[in-house]
Amino acid sequence: MPDIGGMELLVIGIVALIVVGPKDLPAMFKKLGQMVARVRAMGREFTNAMNAAADETGMTEMSRDLRAASKFTNPKAMAKDMMGDVMDDIDPSKYEEGSATRVIAEKKATAQAEAKALAAKAREARAAKAAEAAELSGEPEEAPATAEAPAAAADPVTTDPGPADVEAPAKAEPQASRP
Repeated sequence: MPDIGGMELLVIGIVALIVVGPKDLPAMFKKLGQMVARVRAMGREFTNAMNAAADETGMTEMSRDLRAASKFTNPKAMAKDMMGDVMDDIDPSKYEEGSATRVIAEKKATAQAEAKALAAKAREARAAKAAEAAELSGEPEEAPATAEAPAAAADPVTTDPGPADVEAPAKAEPQASRP
């Protein structure tokens, strides 16, 4: 659509005044306004008819379902959700001594323990700070909220040591170079 500013409207008004004349100009603008109103009403009627047809055929429900399904198309978020519970239950004793999987599981368990300890310290610090602030202000102390570990500490992706942090087992054989 063309962008019509104040100067353009002024020029159009002056040209219309010269061409149509001062006597018929108000009637012309009135008819122009009525025509624009009719076009808008026709557009609104067309939109309402299309929406009604979509409702009758079930397209509205399908569109709503597609929007809901689009929330699940983020593979990274889906993987985080699915792996969150699995990664919390890693037990290093399930794996063979010296295996890379056991090393990763041990590091993961250590990282989770550290994250829980940091979260507990943070809760204690907040409670102490709230108690001190309440004591200084003379207000009664509120019970601290029992918040879980911070999102970064509970996130398995950020606390996972990953394969880059794992040393290779001592029994690893060198790979033959390919020509």
